[in-house]
Amino acid sequence: MKIVLTCEHAFPDIPEKYIHLFAEDKQVLKTHEAYDLGAYQIFESLSSLADSTHYQKIGRLLVESNRSTWHKKLFSRYSENLSSSEKMDILDTFYYPYRNEVERSIRSILETDQEVLHISVHSFTPKLNNEVRNADIGLLYDPKRKRERLISKVWKSLLKENSDLTIRSNYPYLGKSDGFTTFLRQRFPGNYYGIELEVNQKWIKSHKMDPRLISRVLKSVKELKNKV
Repeated sequence: MKIVLTCEHAFPDIPEKYIHLFAEDKQVLKTHEAYDLGAYQIFESLSSLADSTHYQKIGRLLVESNRSTWHKKLFSRYSENLSSSEKMDILDTFYYPYRNEVERSIRSILETDQEVLHISVHSFTPKLNNEVRNADIGLLYDPKRKRERLISKVWKSLLKENSDLTIRSNYPYLGKSDGFTTFLRQRFPGNYYGIELEVNQKWIKSHKMDPRLISRVLKSVKELKNKV
C-alpha cells in the first residue's frame, strides 16, 4: 500500500491580488477560520512515510479546496461576492491545479495495481458553538467501504495503544460528507482509500503542536503500513 499525504488547509496565505478583501478584518487570517492550526506541522512529520505529498499553499478564506465546486461554502464570506469571472480565475489558478495534482499522483499509483491510502491532515477547534469537542483525534472515513473501515479500526487501536488519548471515528465530522476524499472515492472506486486525520487544536502550545502527539501519530502510521 502506497501513502498519498495531503494538507488542504496548511496556511492562511492570501495572494496579493486578493488581500484587499481582508482590509477590514486582517486578524481573521490568524485564526482557525483561515487555516487548520498545527496541521502542516503534522503533515511535515508524516512526509517521510509518504510516497507522494501535496499541500495547498493558499488559505481557505479565498477558496475552500476541501469542498466540491457546487458547495455553498466553496467561497468564504470574504470572497463570495466576487464576480463570476473572478471566481473562475481563482478556481483555475489555485483550486483545480492543486486537486488535479493530487489526482494525478493517485492515478499513477493505481495504474501500477497498488493500493492507495490517502491521509488528509486536518485539525479542529476544541470548542465550536459553545460545545466542547470530546476527542483528541478523529478518523474520518466512509463506513460503507469495508477496507476503509478496517484501516481506520487498526489505526485507531494503534493510536490508543499505551495512551489515554480519546480517538473517535467520524468525529467531529462525518467522513461521508462533502470533501476531497469523498470526491476521490467517486473518482477512484477501486483500491483508493481516503481517511481524514483530524487533530484537536488543544494540543497546540505556543503556536506548535505538542511533540508527544506528533510522535504518537508518526509511530501509528509507521506501524499501520505493516498491518493493513
